[in-house]
Amino acid sequence: MSPDFELIRRAYAAFNQRDIDGALSAMHADVRWPNGMEGGVLVGHDEVRAYWTRQWRTLDPHVEPVGMRRKHDGHVVVTVHQVVHDAAGVLLVDQRIEHVYTLRGGLIGQMDIRGSR
Repeated sequence: MSPDFELIRRAYAAFNQRDIDGALSAMHADVRWPNGMEGGVLVGHDEVRAYWTRQWRTLDPHVEPVGMRRKHDGHVVVTVHQVVHDAAGVLLVDQRIEHVYTLRGGLIGQMDIRGSR
């Protein structure tokens, strides 16, 4: 597995374990991250940390990579199986979507979300 793919896999594993520091260690200090819950884009570790902390108070997301490929432009496209429950355990989302990563300096510089498939 390429180092970039392994970096991204480690970030998903840390996210699913609620290890914010582990996930952020895979990201550039001024990472651009989508705010899938409230809209907009977050910039930097502090904003991502605050977002995930808010998110995990009300939602229980699990995002498992099921496929990765590198595009000709260098972006890494990850197909994920996303399952989200609310705080009471009610299933809200069960879908496959794509996350598109831009890497910078060996770290995640940006992530974008593509719709459900």
